[in-house]
Amino acid sequence: MCRSPTPIRPRLPSWLPTEGSLPVRESVAVGSAAASSAAARALRPTRAEVNLAALRRNVNRLTELAAPAELWVVVKANAYGHGALQCARQALAAGARGLCVALVQEAVELREAGITSQIMVLSEQSPHAADLLVAHDLTCVVYNQHYIAALSAAATRAQRQVKVHLKIDTGMHRAGVDPAQAVELARHIVTAPGVVFEGVMTHLATADDPHHPATQRQLAQFEHVLADIRAVAPQVRHVHSANSAAMLRCLAASASAAVQGAFSYTMVRAGISAYGLSPGDGVANLTTSLEPVLRLRTEVSHVRRVRAGEGVSYGLRTTLDRDTTVATLPLGYADGISRRAWQTDARVLVGGRRRRILGVVTMDQMMVDCADDTVQVGDEAVIIGTQASEQITAEDWARALDTITYEVVCDISSRVPRTYGEQ
Repeated sequence: MCRSPTPIRPRLPSWLPTEGSLPVRESVAVGSAAASSAAARALRPTRAEVNLAALRRNVNRLTELAAPAELWVVVKANAYGHGALQCARQALAAGARGLCVALVQEAVELREAGITSQIMVLSEQSPHAADLLVAHDLTCVVYNQHYIAALSAAATRAQRQVKVHLKIDTGMHRAGVDPAQAVELARHIVTAPGVVFEGVMTHLATADDPHHPATQRQLAQFEHVLADIRAVAPQVRHVHSANSAAMLRCLAASASAAVQGAFSYTMVRAGISAYGLSPGDGVANLTTSLEPVLRLRTEVSHVRRVRAGEGVSYGLRTTLDRDTTVATLPLGYADGISRRAWQTDARVLVGGRRRRILGVVTMDQMMVDCADDTVQVGDEAVIIGTQASEQITAEDWARALDTITYEVVCDISSRVPRTYGEQ
C-alpha cells in the first residue's frame, strides 16, 4: 500500500496572518484592532473606509428633521455597500427607531447578530418564507391576499403575531395594492388570525424632482385611500410615504405646508441620506448638512513611463498623445469600478490631483494618467473621498456614469474589505 507523501507547506512571509487570524470582511475596526487592520492592508491596500461617527451624526440630524415622526433607517443591500450590521447598530444608537431591509435573509442576519429592534421587510417575500418571518419577529409589507394568508397561517402555527404594513400603489407601479382594492385588502388584514395591522404606506416615484407633479398626485391619492382604510382599521399606528428625497425636500423653503405635513406622517424611511449621499441632483443642495460616510481608496501598484503613440489596456483603445507617467491601481470592475469609466469624466485622486482613467478598466486593475508628476508604488489613490485639497464624491461618479449614487456605492463588491473608524 502506497503512502501519501508528506505535504510540503510553503514558507509564508512574516507579515501574512496565520490560519485563523485572517481579517473578517466588514469587521475590521480602524484604530482598535491594529493588528488585524495591518494584516488587511498587507493583503490588499484597496479598502472602503466607513466613518461610523459621520453615520451617527447623519442619523441624529435626520432624526431631528423627522420629529415628531419616527426615523427608520434602510440597511438593505449591505447598507448600500457600507456594511449592514455595523451601520444598523450605529443608526439605532443615534436615534433610529427601526430598520428596513429588502430581503428576509438580510433581516435574519441582523437578528442572528443580536439586533432586537423592529425590522421591516419592504417587499413581499416568497410565501414559503412566512414561518421564518414570523419566527424572527419581522414586520412585513403586504399587498396581496395570498401573502397575508401565508403570514396568518405561520403566525397561527407558531402561536405568535406578525405585524404588517399595507402598501398602496399610488403611481410608481412597482409593488403595492391597487387603490381601488386597498380597502377590501385592509378588511382581510383586520380579520386575519395572528396578523396585526400596524401600518399603511406608499412609495414616491419622483420625490427627488421638486418640479415633478407626480408627487402631489400620489400624495393626494394616498390621502384619499387612507381615509377609507382608517374607517375600516382605526387601530393602524403608522402611516408613511417619505423616503430620503421626500424628507430632504421638507427643508426647502418652497415646500408647501401641505406637502411638508404629508411627507412626515408618523414615520419616515431614510436610506441613502443616512450615508451622507444625495438621492438625486434635484435635492443635492439639501444634503449639505450631511457627511459622506464612505471613502474608497487603494495604493499605486505599478508605475511606468509610456511614450506618445502607445496604447493602454485591452484593445489599446486609449492612445497616448504625449509621453506620460502611467500608474496602475489594483482595483477594477470586479471591485465595482465601471468598465467604461475611461470613456467618461470620472477621475481618481493621486498625489492630490485629479487623474483621468486610461483605457478600459480591467477586472482587477485600472490605469491612470499622472502626466509628468513623480509617482511611486505605494502612493495613495482615492476613488471616493478627499485627498489634500481635492475631493471626488459618489455624486461625481454618478454624474460621470449617468447613474445615481445608490448604484455607485452598491457596486463596491464584497471583495473590497470594509474598515470602520471614528472621525
